[in-house]
Parts: sequence; C-alpha cells; structure tokens
Amino acid sequence: MDIAEVARKSGVAASTLRYYEEKGLIASIGRHGLRRLFADSVLERLAFISLGQSAGLSLDEIARMFAPDGNLRIDRKLLALKADELDATIRKLSAMRDGLRHAAACPAPTHMECPTFRRLLSAAISGAASKRKLKAPSKKHPPSRSRRTRRL
Repeated sequence: MDIAEVARKSGVAASTLRYYEEKGLIASIGRHGLRRLFADSVLERLAFISLGQSAGLSLDEIARMFAPDGNLRIDRKLLALKADELDATIRKLSAMRDGLRHAAACPAPTHMECPTFRRLLSAAISGAASKRKLKAPSKKHPPSRSRRTRRL
C-alpha cells in the first residue's frame, strides 16, 4: 500500500506516518516514485501504537516494545505501572467529581459554612503547598495583571 492508502485506512495523517517511520515505529518496504510503500501489516502496528498512546504510553515506550525482528515484545512491568497510574488518576478524578456534586447540591446556607466544602478547600491548599511553597505576595511588588484584567 502506498502512504496515502495507509493514511486513509488507518486514519493516521501521512505526516504522522513519516514521523513514525523516522522514529523507527514503522518501516516502509520501498517506494513507488516518490511515495513510500508499506506492507499490509503496518495497519496492525499502527493500531498497537494508537492503543499504546491511548493507555498513556510515550512513543519511545511503544518503540521499545517492538523487537528488532518487528515482533511485539510487550513490557508487562511497564503496563502494570501504567495501570497503577490510571488507578491513581481515576481515584483523583472520582474524588473531584464527588466534591463537585456535593458543592452543587450542598444544603448549607453558604459553601463556606459546609464542613465538606471546607475539607475540600483544606485539601486543595495542602496539595498546592506540597507542590510549591505558598507565600504571600510582596506589598512592594503586587502581582502583575494582564491588560484584559486591568480593563475590567
């Protein structure tokens, strides 16, 4: 198949196919004029690349899963680590979803009077503080404002 046909059948842009070839993820089997030609098996490789990217694998991680002979050599430890990362992300997103649902339906007179909302705020502050030191803005040098903010 020429590169245009591979692009059409796979849904992967020709420029991406050329990039994948440059990175060693796929290989053309020759040329017909200026067009690259690929074996039919390239579609399976592209499907594997797409699946790996959907799972959060980098192209370099995916490339390491192809043996020199072209066969798959799946890194099971890496897949287990990615699954653990997804579990952590799911827990975080689930907690965020639950917090949003609570804030949307909270019976307290104001959100600042809601113990659950206050816990969420404390957790957010703790998370921000653990990622970077929080410090009060200097009185000498207030935070800069964008032009748009100043006009408002």
